[in-house]
Amino acid sequence: MRIGNVDVRPLGGAWGCLAMILISLLLSVLCTLGLNLIVR
Repeated sequence: MRIGNVDVRPLGGAWGCLAMILISLLLSVLCTLGLNLIVR
């Protein structure tokens, strides 16, 4: 995964990749909940 010109390698191979996916999912859910609270 590349961010700008920095190559980011997930830690721990497959487990690190799974952890990054889970963290991104959690962040997207939190952002969605936050937006719903703000819109109300």
